[in-house]
Amino acid sequence: MNGHEPISLCIVTPCYNEALLVEQFLSTLQQELERIPGARYRIIVVDDGSDDGTLAIVNRLATADPRIAVYSLSRNFGHQIALSAGLDVAEGDAIVLMDSDLQHPPAVVREMVELWRTSGADVISGIRRRTGDASLFKRWSAGMFYWLINRLSETPVVSGAADFCLLSARAQRALHAMPERHRFLRGMISWIGFERRVVEFDAPSRPGGTSKYTMVKMLGLAMDAILSFSATPMKIATRVGAATAAIGGAYLLYALISYLVRGDLERGWASLIAAVLILGGIQLLFLGLMGEYVVRLFDEAKRRPLYVLKQVPPAESGYERT
Repeated sequence: MNGHEPISLCIVTPCYNEALLVEQFLSTLQQELERIPGARYRIIVVDDGSDDGTLAIVNRLATADPRIAVYSLSRNFGHQIALSAGLDVAEGDAIVLMDSDLQHPPAVVREMVELWRTSGADVISGIRRRTGDASLFKRWSAGMFYWLINRLSETPVVSGAADFCLLSARAQRALHAMPERHRFLRGMISWIGFERRVVEFDAPSRPGGTSKYTMVKMLGLAMDAILSFSATPMKIATRVGAATAAIGGAYLLYALISYLVRGDLERGWASLIAAVLILGGIQLLFLGLMGEYVVRLFDEAKRRPLYVLKQVPPAESGYERT
């Protein structure tokens, strides 16, 4: 694609309690978008049930600038669902997903568009080199997560990949066709398998507010990622169960031989109780693991909408993802 050929660009950005930053973010983003040659753009802001005045701020900005469209979810459905809601209504030659906390630098959007134009790739992924305010534990846990999912899943996920990416129109359509409730967009983007290029960036510290991704939410996202893209945990459970049964059988054989040869049995209540607790713990662990898969099947079977909108831009009808 020619670097100056006119394109339509759509930015999808979720907001949850970002009243301190959202106006600065949108102003900075628009300045960068104006610098992209031949780009006609639209910004879709998805309010994810904010309760701090974020919705009022983005509504005011949208009233002043028709290039900003605001969709608001009826409650807090979560970051991945909010991104999916924006993807459902996005239209354009290229769609960019990014957060509104300024840790996805708006200047990088121009790099993504330029690389997309010159390479023809359907996916341009933002890869974090470093994050300004990330603790040592957060960096270590992120590294462990990518190591683990890439060993359990048949769908490789680029280490350090963020939800900051550019998608071609056909890549966006492919994602829209994926209806699962427990969503891990980085894995879903890898799964669709289109040609990909990467742009590295340094994520600055948040200029205000606090991260909405608590440890509990990060663990939930990691669980969704692993269980949605891999059946390996169930296979591991089967193998551990078989190995445990084999060890138990071997011990029983040893006890019988000991009784027949020496006329005595090894006594030891402590070892017996320890064995019972260990085996019981393993059983409960794997029952819980099976329960996680069953819960996901239950959620899919209910066929509830992925989200519910309480506000759409003027002149647009309500929309629910089913």
